[in-house]
Amino acid sequence: MHAKFLAGLSLLLSIDAYASAAYAQDYLPVPRNIVADKSIPAAQQQNMALAARRYYAFWNTGDGQFAQAALADNFMDRNLPAGRPQGPQGALFASKNFRAAVPDLKLDVEEMMLVGDRVVGRLHFTGHFSGSFHGQQGDGRKVDFIATDIYRIADGRIAENWHLEDNLTLLQQLGIIKN
Repeated sequence: MHAKFLAGLSLLLSIDAYASAAYAQDYLPVPRNIVADKSIPAAQQQNMALAARRYYAFWNTGDGQFAQAALADNFMDRNLPAGRPQGPQGALFASKNFRAAVPDLKLDVEEMMLVGDRVVGRLHFTGHFSGSFHGQQGDGRKVDFIATDIYRIADGRIAENWHLEDNLTLLQQLGIIKN
């Protein structure tokens, strides 16, 4: 009887893990274009792309589980903005604060490039400023800006990140900086 219970429990856990993985797959953004270094083995390309797509899913949904799956425990943001903690907690902090300003934030991956141990993403963010940002209350205006991220992948996870956002356009759209 005990063995039957354990077998049933194991099956339920397997189904739950499969369902969670399938659910997660539904939220992984699909790049419009992928350019891959042909010298990288196909399995490595897939692992690199999966790590990046999980991180893109984090920014697209705000779900921290995607960040935890994508980022190495010793993840380093190589151009860390002032006030943001280093490591995976910094990404969670940034998402929480930005989603407070733009709760419906969406991310499209215009292009993903796989070169060596790096993934380069050309990203497009959209949403509406309906929350608050640095003390300014949003009025629902549209937010539409671009970013470029470079990730170094190690052991199937993002170990380092360099990123550049079009913050001038973003701050103009938020009304923080006048055009």
